[in-house]
This record gives sequence, C-alpha cells and structure tokens, in this order.
Amino acid sequence: MTIPLPFRKRGQRDQVREDWINERLREARIVVADVASHSDHLIRLACNVLAQHGDTPDEREDARILLVVLDARSPGRAGRNRLDPEVRR
Repeated sequence: MTIPLPFRKRGQRDQVREDWINERLREARIVVADVASHSDHLIRLACNVLAQHGDTPDEREDARILLVVLDARSPGRAGRNRLDPEVRR
C-alpha cells in the first residue's frame, strides 16, 4: 500500500520522473515547431505526447488539431499502410 501524496515525501524517483517527462515534452515541442523537417510518424508521436501531457489546454487542443490534419492527409487511413522511412519493422 502506498502513502497518499500529501503525506509522502518527494523522493529522488519522483524528481527523475518529472525531469524525464519534461524532457519528452521539450522534444515534442521541438518536433511540432519544425513540422516540415520531420516525418508524419514522428509528428504523430509528438502530438500524442502534447495532447496528453501539454502544459495548457490550448497546447493540448493544438496538438489534437494537428493530429486531425495529419489524418486528413491520408483519407480512409489508406496512407497508414505505407512504410515510413524512420520506422523499422
């Protein structure tokens, strides 16, 4: 059984986890900021991270909208079966 958060001391593990999440958010923002230079697959990953863990509601909503735009580029999801050069299968 774990101790509830208000009574638990903040440990090193919590700090490392928070740092890791912040680094992933930073990387996702970099990818989204330079959409033209990255593959659709990487942009989707970045948008999923921002849609779930973005700092503001606007950031999360913008990531969801970009996901819709990416889906619109491949109508009927037919484009999802194409091999992405950055993805190894």
